[in-house]
Amino acid sequence: MARYTEAKCRLCKREGTKLFLKGDRCYTDKCAYERRAYPPGMHGRIRKKPSDYAIQLREKQKVRRMYGLLEGQFRKYFKIADSKKGVTGANLLILLERRLDNVIYRMGFANSRNQARQLVRHGHFILNGRRVNIPSILVREGDVIEVREKSKKIPVIQEAQEVIARRGLPGWIEVDEKAFKGTIKSLPTREDITFPINEQLIVELYSK
Repeated sequence: MARYTEAKCRLCKREGTKLFLKGDRCYTDKCAYERRAYPPGMHGRIRKKPSDYAIQLREKQKVRRMYGLLEGQFRKYFKIADSKKGVTGANLLILLERRLDNVIYRMGFANSRNQARQLVRHGHFILNGRRVNIPSILVREGDVIEVREKSKKIPVIQEAQEVIARRGLPGWIEVDEKAFKGTIKSLPTREDITFPINEQLIVELYSK
């Protein structure tokens, strides 16, 4: 599968906001976005009024990059969200939040979604008693996620748990840190997603 292999901090600069793609580093003075909060390239500081299309595109790219998805994957989630009852934009964000790799990141078992995705693919987690290696699985209410016994001593998982206090746990998740176990208390709602996102712009972009 194709994946982005360039510097992740360039993505934050391009979107004009922190996407927290490098875990705990994004909360420190080492964050590249803090030093140069403008788009990369020789024309990065030139200000020009963006078109409506450009604003919509940047919002879509921001969310897509934040969750680490390819365009085809993101469009697929949009089609699913559009087919569901309710507000399409809110449905889209809730679907993205329910991805297993995102949930593991939210639980504090990984420093970033990218790291969580890699850990899942390597089979370090158990979902409802069964070992899983598919990051795109959508969790449901009542699901229990555990770190495999052999994986509890992995340094990146232990380090992630030490810094989860910086991010905080969303209300729809419950975590037993000592047991390396998390439970989905309820499905997330739009109000649980506090990152500044204007999902209506994404709906307008895909509706053209």
